[in-house]
Amino acid sequence: MLIVAGSLYVDPAGRDAYLASCLDTVRQARSAPGCVDFAVSPDPVEPGRINVYERWESEEQLLAFRGAGPAEEQTVAILGAEVHRYLISAVEAP
Repeated sequence: MLIVAGSLYVDPAGRDAYLASCLDTVRQARSAPGCVDFAVSPDPVEPGRINVYERWESEEQLLAFRGAGPAEEQTVAILGAEVHRYLISAVEAP
């Protein structure tokens, strides 16, 4: 199991447009082999922050989906990012 999680930072005035540009990617990811969950959402406190959460069955499936990465328009809009990949060895109930 693999989790990709963190935050992206965009111009607060362009956050809604950025999130709208992610809709097709979210739909594609959720239907991709090995994707357990995929979400990008606005942070309720910081107006320019977008929270990222992905859960994949394997790194191979994540990389197969990623391909070349985000569209250039999305990359240009990102002012900063703090996103990390976490390798999970076990899952337990809280």
